[in-house]
Amino acid sequence: MSRRGAQALAVVVFIAAVTASWWALALWPMPATTPGWLVRTRLACFGTAADGLPNAGGWLLLVGEPLGMLGLLSVVWGDALREGIHGLTRAWWGRGLLACAAVCLLSGAGWVGHRVREARGQPFDATAGAAPVALDAPAPPLRLVDQHGDTIALGHFPGRPVLVVFAYGHCETVCPVIVHDLLEAGQQLRGRAPELLIVTLDPWRDTPARLPAIAEGWGLAARGHVLSGPVEAVERVLDDWGVGRARDRTSGEVAHQRLAYLVGADGRLAYRLDGSTAAVVAAIHGLRAADARR
Repeated sequence: MSRRGAQALAVVVFIAAVTASWWALALWPMPATTPGWLVRTRLACFGTAADGLPNAGGWLLLVGEPLGMLGLLSVVWGDALREGIHGLTRAWWGRGLLACAAVCLLSGAGWVGHRVREARGQPFDATAGAAPVALDAPAPPLRLVDQHGDTIALGHFPGRPVLVVFAYGHCETVCPVIVHDLLEAGQQLRGRAPELLIVTLDPWRDTPARLPAIAEGWGLAARGHVLSGPVEAVERVLDDWGVGRARDRTSGEVAHQRLAYLVGADGRLAYRLDGSTAAVVAAIHGLRAADARR
């Protein structure tokens, strides 16, 4: 095998490694402990459809990127590539490498198919089914305006647990599911339900003037607060709380992970959770059990 043939094969291996990394980043399930920067990277690169899979642009990138690079390689180094492949087929170890590559390709395609079937028809939930993650850390600052025009901060609820959640009014996929689950959890917990603070992910459209309509549309109870404020202030809160998100500047839609925090009566972060009914109820029970042991 000539040097050019070996170099062409090395480029194919590089393209395969990059492609596998991109597909893993786009499709690998993300637990509640996923760092915010990683979630933002994934959402910015591939977007998010209602089922949590990449949007149309994301799929186009995933499929088009390897095809485009292979097409360019075949145009620039077509002869060298054919020579390299022919050289592999003439040696037993080369045929073995080609067989391993074929097995890896088929296995990867099977995993992608399983991942798509698993997610299809399900609302996007980056941490679906995840158990609450126990924390013990100071709560980040939070000071915004609610639907009543009142300035709300965590210090306004001394001695009471507070659930901080992130959603936005124009969302038609994740956010309605989150709000429904929160209301269901409140009904199950009754008098033990935490104070509910929903921080907008879209301060550009969810202005303080629109918050009453959003709260009414979500059917929030009297103790629920939808929070917004100046764009810079809201963005600073979201960054401080580690909320992964990516805003489409054309449509205004915000792709985001499903994330909530339970703040204990002492004002410290007690749990990170996905905001599902079961997770909220479990976190409140865990908080009460911890308080009883003190």
